[in-house]
Amino acid sequence: MFQRRLLRVAAQPQARLNVARTFASVSDAPTQSVQSDLFKPTKYGGKYTVSLIPGDGIGAEVAESVKTIFKADNVPITWEQIEVSGLQDATPTGRTEEKFEEAVASLRRNKLGLKGILHTPITRSGHQSFNVALRQELDIYASVALVKNIPGLKTRHDNIDLCIIRENTEGEYSGLEHQSVPGVVESLKIITRAKSERIAKFAFSFALANNRKKVTCIHKANIMKLADGLFRGTFNKLAKDYPQLECTDMIVDNASMQCVGRPQQFDVMVMPNLYGGILHVGLDIKGKDQANPTALLLSGTMLLRHLGLDDHANRISNAVYDVIAQGKVRTPDMGGQATNQEFTRAILSSMEKAL
Repeated sequence: MFQRRLLRVAAQPQARLNVARTFASVSDAPTQSVQSDLFKPTKYGGKYTVSLIPGDGIGAEVAESVKTIFKADNVPITWEQIEVSGLQDATPTGRTEEKFEEAVASLRRNKLGLKGILHTPITRSGHQSFNVALRQELDIYASVALVKNIPGLKTRHDNIDLCIIRENTEGEYSGLEHQSVPGVVESLKIITRAKSERIAKFAFSFALANNRKKVTCIHKANIMKLADGLFRGTFNKLAKDYPQLECTDMIVDNASMQCVGRPQQFDVMVMPNLYGGILHVGLDIKGKDQANPTALLLSGTMLLRHLGLDDHANRISNAVYDVIAQGKVRTPDMGGQATNQEFTRAILSSMEKAL
């Protein structure tokens, strides 16, 4: 019954729900939608096929929440799920190159994907991160992380609304290192003008498309004068073509302190790979039904907006924000005691009440 009611609502105007776009949209500009995308995905039987890589740790649990909520809203998506793992002792497949290659082929074929974090062991020498390898294989060069207060959830700082844009394919994550002699390791940090230009232009275009006013380049050019100096210099040169934006730069040490002390000063931040790369896969709470699916759900709504499925995206994101704002059902990371499944059911209930 719930699914039928949602299906009827899907065909109706959703003026009330458009507010959610300000929280989870990558861009409101038509040029950023799938209709003009050079890699436009193909529909089969009225549905898009999306590669789903749940990832390690809590990935499987939060992915199930996404699948459950999308199904309830009759989102026209068929999931192609690939069980890739970075864990050496993962079952049943373990960390296999075959599964990784299957994931790459799936993403190339579908051109749409939703992915959790894959664990990278630090105890095994010569182990390449599947996360990094995937970005390099498919040239996924821009990582976009939105950081914004959610109404109803009190945090240390208020009025935060910033975006971290991270170059994803070179820098310290180039993966080029060797042991020249026993006990001496050389690791190469690669910075190129071409990729610095590409990520800077992406950041400037993102800022304009999303009505942002300021772009800050984060670097370590005071020490890495050639590498980060090239990144900073390329940014500053291109910034002259965007007089409508305030463009500044900041050394990463200071930027880290400023993010902790006064994050409200930042709008869009663009940086080389390492500076934006702190990851956590939730291995410690795996299987305990404590995982908060909010991040993957809102990432999923960004995917829906990319496809032009704004009505579905708004219904789901509004329900997520509604549950958080009410404060009655919260997972442990938000100061509550609710399980992942209870939080998921609360979102479904909010969607039904909104009909």
